[in-house]
Amino acid sequence: MSNKPPPSDEALELYLRQRRFARESALQFLYQADVQDEWEDLPARLKTFWLTLDEWGDVPGDDVVSPAMPFAERIIRGVSLGLEDIDRRIAESAHNWSISRMAVIDRNILRIAAFELLRCDDVPPVTAVDEAIELAKSYGDKESSRFVNGVLDSLLRQSRDVSDTGETAGASAESG
Repeated sequence: MSNKPPPSDEALELYLRQRRFARESALQFLYQADVQDEWEDLPARLKTFWLTLDEWGDVPGDDVVSPAMPFAERIIRGVSLGLEDIDRRIAESAHNWSISRMAVIDRNILRIAAFELLRCDDVPPVTAVDEAIELAKSYGDKESSRFVNGVLDSLLRQSRDVSDTGETAGASAESG
């Protein structure tokens, strides 16, 4: 049990803004990688991305950007390196939808949330889903938030079923 006092409202608000900016930045990066089909040479592409973002000037202050960069890069690397598995898990959860049929923005929002749900123990599942829905409302079309919510709900149920049975995701995919 920690004796640390809870964060102030201001500190919590700043943390939430940093996390939101990290997810938005990851979405921009992943969208570009997806459209250009460029998933290689992450270090150089990340460097260029951050420099370009800074040049645009439409970014929050350094109290948000600098602390957000490690989480954004964690998402970007995690999605990029686990793309095949993440896409497979999304496809299994998106009934009657192939990854290629999804809107580019929707599939990248789903990739971010799937990475957080499946690989980020420090992100509560409800937060990953809520943040994805907010991204879909901000950047997707009028149906995106419902679509994203439905797919993530299915993904969450499937991942809970897997952990309840003790079966790994790979084993269930191989047997089916």
